[in-house]
Amino acid sequence: MNRNSLRKASESGEAVRLNKYLSDAGVCSRREADRLIETGRVSVDGRSALTGQKVLPSQTICVDGQTVRPETELILLAVNKPRGVVCTTDDRWGDVTIYDMLDYPKRIFSIGRLDKDSEGLLLMTNYGDIVNKMMRAGNFHEKEYLVSVDREIQPDFLKRMSGGVYLEELDVKTRPCQVELTGKAQFRIVLTQGLNRQIRRMCAALGYRVTRILRVRVMNIELGDLKPGEYRPVSRKEYAQLKELLADS
Repeated sequence: MNRNSLRKASESGEAVRLNKYLSDAGVCSRREADRLIETGRVSVDGRSALTGQKVLPSQTICVDGQTVRPETELILLAVNKPRGVVCTTDDRWGDVTIYDMLDYPKRIFSIGRLDKDSEGLLLMTNYGDIVNKMMRAGNFHEKEYLVSVDREIQPDFLKRMSGGVYLEELDVKTRPCQVELTGKAQFRIVLTQGLNRQIRRMCAALGYRVTRILRVRVMNIELGDLKPGEYRPVSRKEYAQLKELLADS
């Protein structure tokens, strides 16, 4: 459901799941919305919200006491996440979050994540529909990375990586992917899935330790010359191309 859908739902009296409403209103992703609900930070008409609850757009929905209203302006940013920054709102461990770093004046949330030790392109938005389409594993959307490892890459490494690697911890074999040698101990990889710490696990399974991961592309949007900590709005041309790629998602 996008912003037009929220308006139509309001006009028709159609109820929607609360996590979806919060996502489409630009508050956070659906997963994060469920966490907010579970921890009692969301209310509906003055009462604590329940997981799985359905709401009407005409109801008063609050997060941390602030009334949520659907955003009218689409925000989509390309960010160069530095190493050491986490992609979460949970700051109880003293980590610097991507939200602390950006200090953006409006509510936005990340499309997927990069782990603390990884760096590079992170997309951030206030538009939940984009997140849902881009994160759906079955859509096979590409993400490209430059990866450095702790020793010289042997000839069979690229073949084994590209053919899919069995990850014992997750009990899954990764999808076939594109892998290209770019240096004695560096390679480029294009993934169409986002398993937890996937690249690090794949390399470890083949006897290598990752020393750096830099994401340089998500679908048609590239990191380019953004410096660590910098961000830019995604251009109209990039967004138009992105919408085409997501049309059947």
